[in-house]
Amino acid sequence: MDQAARTVTFALLFLAMAATAIFAAEPGMREKPDANEVGIWKSYAAKGLKGEFHNYDPIGLIAGALIHTDCSINWTDPDDGRVYCFNSATSLVYFENWPKTYSRRAAEALAKMKKDTPEH
Repeated sequence: MDQAARTVTFALLFLAMAATAIFAAEPGMREKPDANEVGIWKSYAAKGLKGEFHNYDPIGLIAGALIHTDCSINWTDPDDGRVYCFNSATSLVYFENWPKTYSRRAAEALAKMKKDTPEH
């Protein structure tokens, strides 16, 4: 066997052993924890967390929609400690660009919606 063939054989043998070790360390799908129960996918909101605008998404309010949230996605204003709740991370990221402006616009939108909605 010439040198090139030995090198290729050695490389293939090494790759086969490395792959075996990698797959042996990986638990089977049935042994993996449920992604909804652990890790970054599990969101947490303190029970009874109350956000501004009665837990409505401020970006939704600005768009004219009453989107109620469970406050699992939230942001606390570092200046005044107010908590804002969001329906999606997209709304949160959008809000974070101009929080004071969007907070004011959401308050105005909610006040307008209350004014336009007859009391029952």
